[in-house]
Formats: sequence, structure tokens, C-alpha cells
Amino acid sequence: MSNPDPGNILECRGIQKTYHDGTRALEILRDVNIVVPEGRILAISGPSGVGKSTLLHIMGTLDKPTGGEVFFRGEPIVKMGAAKINRIRNQDIGFVFQFYHLLPEFTALENVMMPALCKNASRRSCRGRAEELLGKVGLKDRMTHKPGQLSGGEQQRVAIARALFNNPAVVLTDEPTGNLDESTGREIVELLFNLNEQDNVTLVIVTHDESLAARAHHWTSIHGGRAEARR
Repeated sequence: MSNPDPGNILECRGIQKTYHDGTRALEILRDVNIVVPEGRILAISGPSGVGKSTLLHIMGTLDKPTGGEVFFRGEPIVKMGAAKINRIRNQDIGFVFQFYHLLPEFTALENVMMPALCKNASRRSCRGRAEELLGKVGLKDRMTHKPGQLSGGEQQRVAIARALFNNPAVVLTDEPTGNLDESTGREIVELLFNLNEQDNVTLVIVTHDESLAARAHHWTSIHGGRAEARR
């Protein structure tokens, strides 16, 4: 097998994930191979419960595979120390989930700044970046609102802006429209595709919506724990 291409942000080779429930082994992922080229959109589709989110968590270093390897820019994650893995997770990978995970006591602006505030950065030093991102996702006039004052679509836009704060190499999104009505979901999809087209943001989108997956540059579907390249 050829060496991993450092031009790819992420590469999964032979990924397996098995959970053990007493005497029973539940094989979620079986020999999954996926490549995420820089500047592209990869969609991962499949019905609920097939392991899409598990795969995304493995790609984002939130979980470890039972077998196989994940490479970040051509380097095997399994050979990295904990400090380097944490740096990649915090600096180079952005996460957007179905449920927004915003902190309710903070404003939209503060939530977007949170990746920097958690590292003891001053509000003054990161305010400009947060304002720029909220403007980019269409929330210029909602910066001082707290999550409880925002619609679901607006909260997801805040979550996307937060994921972009550190200029990550890749943004991993897990059913980003799954908690939204159809119209608002379409707006979020257009936002994500515009970010890729205009700012070259590399995206992985996990979705059960095949019409959304079909728009991506690359499309992989998961069935029975195995990945099939659709395009």
C-alpha cells in the first residue's frame, strides 16, 4: 500500500470499531477506507445506527479505532503523543454537531470566542475574529444575544462560527441540519457549501440525506459497517 499523501487532511485505512457487551461483540465499522482531500467536501451517508458518528469521532480523535489507522496530513495519529493529538484536536479540527452545545449563559460572540477564552486569551485579542465570523455566517446583528434568544438555525450558525475560530484544517459536521426544519436546514447547507467555495474550508458532512450527500465533491455511504465510495 502506498504511503499516505500529506496533501490529504485526513485518511482512514482499514478502520474497524467493535464494542463488547458482555460475551457479545458488536462490530460497528469493518475495514473502512476514506480520504479527505484539502479544500474539498466529503459526505458520509447511511441510515441511523450504521456507525457514521462513530467514524466521525474516530476521524476527529474523539475515539480510537479497534483496528486500522487514521492519518493526519500523512502522519499516523497512533504514533503521536497525547499532547500533539490534543493540539490537532483543538487547533486543526473544528466540530459541528446536531445539537449545538452552546453555553447558555454566554452571548453568541462569547460562544464563538470560547476556544480562545478557554486558553486564557483576552477578550480584546479575539473579539475581532469572532465578530468577523459571526458576520460571515449572517449573524452580524445577533452577536449580543444568548442562545435562548436565538432560533435553532441561528444557534447552528454560532456553532459553525465557533468551529471556524482557529482556522482549522478540516471541519467535521455530524448531521448539522438534523435538528432543524427543512427550510432552515437548507440555509445551513448553503452556508457550509459557500464556506467551502469562498474560503476553501475542508468539510466532512455526516448525513442521512442523500440529496445533500450527492452535492459533495466526494460521497461515501456506510452499510453493514462497510464504506462504499459513491463518488
